[in-house]
Amino acid sequence: MSKLTSFSLIVFILSVSIYGVFQWHHEKAPSTNNQVEELLPDYVAESLSTNIYLADGKLSHIINAEKMEHFNESNTTFFTEPNYTLYPKNTSAPWKVSAKHGTLNHNNRVRLESRVQLVATDEDSLVQEIHGKYLELDLNTNILSSDQTIMIEGKDFIMYGSGLIVDLNTTQMTLTEHVQTIYKKITP
Repeated sequence: MSKLTSFSLIVFILSVSIYGVFQWHHEKAPSTNNQVEELLPDYVAESLSTNIYLADGKLSHIINAEKMEHFNESNTTFFTEPNYTLYPKNTSAPWKVSAKHGTLNHNNRVRLESRVQLVATDEDSLVQEIHGKYLELDLNTNILSSDQTIMIEGKDFIMYGSGLIVDLNTTQMTLTEHVQTIYKKITP
C-alpha cells in the first residue's frame, strides 16, 4: 500500500468517525421544534373583556386587557395592558387597577408589574390613587400587597413608602415603611 493510499484511508476513516459523532450528538439533543411548541400558548385573546361573578350572582371583578395568553401546562395566564375593576364585598364603589403587564396564576393571584395604578372610583375616598412598579392582587380576598416603593395620593396629601397591604373589602391599608408625606395647603 502506498503512502497516498494509506493517507486517503486514514482521512476517510477519520471523516466517517467525526460524522458519526455529530449524528450521535444530534440525536441525543432535544428537538428545537418541541421546545418551540412548549413556548406557544394554548390560546390567545386580543381586546379581552371578561366579567367574573361570585356564586351568589354578584359581580366580583371585570378584566379588560389588550392581549391575553394562557398556558394550560403551567396554568398561567399572561396579560398585556391589564385593567381590573374590583367590586369589594362590603362596599358598592369599585376600585380600578391597571398595569403594563400582569400574570394570573392557578391560585387566583395576579402579579401586576410596570406602571401599576390603583384608583378609587369613590370621590369621597381618603385614598384616591396608589402608584408603584409592582402589586400583587388576590382575587379571592380583594387584598393587594407590595414590598416595593409606592406612592399614595389622597385628597390633600401625597405619601411615599414601601411595603403595602390594602384590603379593599374593609378599605384598611397598612404601610410597612413610611418615607415621607407631603400635605397640600388648603386655602379657604
